[in-house]
Amino acid sequence: MNRLFCLALILLLSGCGAAPEPEQPATPAATDSAAPTAPKWEAAEGMEAPESVYVEPGSGTIFVSLIVGMPGEKDGNGRIAKLNADGTVVSTSWVTGLNAPKGLRSYQGTLWTADIDEIVGIEISTGKITSRVKIDGAQFLNDVATGPDGTVYVSDMLATKIYALKDGKASLFAEGEEMEYPNGLLVDNGKLVVGGWGKPEADFSTKVPGHLFTLDLTTKQKTLLTPDPVGNIDGLESDGKGGYLVTDWNAGKVMQVTSAGAVRTVRQFTQGTADHAFVAAQNLLIIPHMPENKVAAYDVTGSVE
Repeated sequence: MNRLFCLALILLLSGCGAAPEPEQPATPAATDSAAPTAPKWEAAEGMEAPESVYVEPGSGTIFVSLIVGMPGEKDGNGRIAKLNADGTVVSTSWVTGLNAPKGLRSYQGTLWTADIDEIVGIEISTGKITSRVKIDGAQFLNDVATGPDGTVYVSDMLATKIYALKDGKASLFAEGEEMEYPNGLLVDNGKLVVGGWGKPEADFSTKVPGHLFTLDLTTKQKTLLTPDPVGNIDGLESDGKGGYLVTDWNAGKVMQVTSAGAVRTVRQFTQGTADHAFVAAQNLLIIPHMPENKVAAYDVTGSVE
């Protein structure tokens, strides 16, 4: 990737640059349920460029990665906030000393995050950083997923690669144009579900949208979940019904991809819907509105089928 391309992408992802509207594939018309609705709760104070929201199973504790600057800059300003299940803020600086943390996911008491070219492990009980694994050659580590065996999967969107971290050692899991500049990741039913951002053009006059697809954890075989491209996929979560909820950062959409591969718009927001969380038992969608410096929760009862 050339320097100009990387800078343009960083500006776009941070909401600091004016980019033309992306060319998106035709999607079903939004229903009334997709119209903006008042949030159930909202947290704004101290939420500087929130990129990822993660709800810890069991406790319901909410963690938010805060870039606090440019997504690709090693400035030491990045941090992670901690919220109660009802959205009240426990601390906006629960973990500090990061650069530009993005995806979040936990496994057996450790919260993992991707931080530009490092995979960082944090002890949830204390908030202390317990490990930092440098990924040589990484360009833009983004989302994080954890497998049932403790393997941590991390996407490198700019390098169109996916890494696997196991027992403190990182290895390349998959790479190439067929990874569609991967962003969102989720381990589900023995497969790694991947949200492709789609190839960004250097001048952003057009953007090739990405598919939602799976990679077999053993064979790494790719299988499309959507026959047509979905959009510039960022967040990826199970919908609790055999399908998935994905966000399109550029279009500001939250979409449901059913188990049959059908795509429908659940909510329409402004540009900047980043890596969301979804609590299926409550039909609660939690969105980091990255350029607006806020996190908000929405009741989507009746909208997720």
